[in-house]
Amino acid sequence: MPIIPWAEIAFRRQNAGLLELKSASVNKGTPPARKAPTLILLPFAATILAAAAIEPTPPAGPPGTRSVLDLPYVENGHEQQKLNLFLPDAKSDAPLPVIVVIHGGGWNAGGRGGPNEGAGMLARGFAVASIGYRLSSDAPFPAQIEDCKAAIRWLRAHAKDYHLDPGRFAAVGGSAGGHLAALLGTSAGVKAFDVGAHLDQSSRVQAVVDYCGPTDFVKRMEAGDRKEPPPALVKLLGGPLTEKRALAEQASPITHVSGDAAPFLIVHGDLDNLVPISQSELFFDALEKAGVSVRFHTVHGAGHLDLFRGAIIEMQNAFLERTLKGVPSPEAIRTESTFAKP
Repeated sequence: MPIIPWAEIAFRRQNAGLLELKSASVNKGTPPARKAPTLILLPFAATILAAAAIEPTPPAGPPGTRSVLDLPYVENGHEQQKLNLFLPDAKSDAPLPVIVVIHGGGWNAGGRGGPNEGAGMLARGFAVASIGYRLSSDAPFPAQIEDCKAAIRWLRAHAKDYHLDPGRFAAVGGSAGGHLAALLGTSAGVKAFDVGAHLDQSSRVQAVVDYCGPTDFVKRMEAGDRKEPPPALVKLLGGPLTEKRALAEQASPITHVSGDAAPFLIVHGDLDNLVPISQSELFFDALEKAGVSVRFHTVHGAGHLDLFRGAIIEMQNAFLERTLKGVPSPEAIRTESTFAKP
């Protein structure tokens, strides 16, 4: 199944902070002498060909899908405030449920791309939107969640244009993307995060898949969690916890947990050395206490980037299918599996 390594490779690239390749520049120095034109033109042509060879390939969905790329969800906005939309070719009488894929990268790297974790859902009659958001180098929190919500409102405002179902949206993300997906799932009632256009549309999601996302920034930044606060969090908040505690609380999905939260699937490896599994354990406990439908799946022996395997992706797809096309299970459950190295 080619979808699984595709999703895993994309996740690894995003979380390693790899950005799209840029075109090679051409030296525009002093024009060479006329007496040796052959020696001049060949290196110049080679430079142009090399530059063309590393142009990034536009993202695409699997066979049987079509792509609508670089849709700006904020008028005259930042370059990151765009999304890529992937739609099944097969005609559907009913509007399509939407999977919103949110990239990781420590909130300071990555961008919109292919359908990634949502690729397998296209053949099941779902649309997939890969959204960009302003990075922490562009603006501190809450810019990131404001952008995610703006993208969802834009999609709902244009639902008829793309045959989307405005009542069935799910958010999927890993690491920093898992944090933003989780925050979407718990903050539907937080009006302060809804800014900009299409405020007549809801930014609520009906399901969340959170892969190893941090959920309690205060505990994550306290000395008891690690010797030093994660630099990515300090950059996201614009300062240390001693100065940004209120903002850290506001940015934490666990702060906003209530019975109104979306159904959740949480997946975390117990050997994660970037986001400790305790973050997901605390989040699961809070959701369970609030009466939210939630499944917490622990992958024993798995690190931060080891979650995108066949069985896990199938678990995700079954959850999304059941939740967005059926009735979610009301109980809170824990399950587990063991990581198998490829």
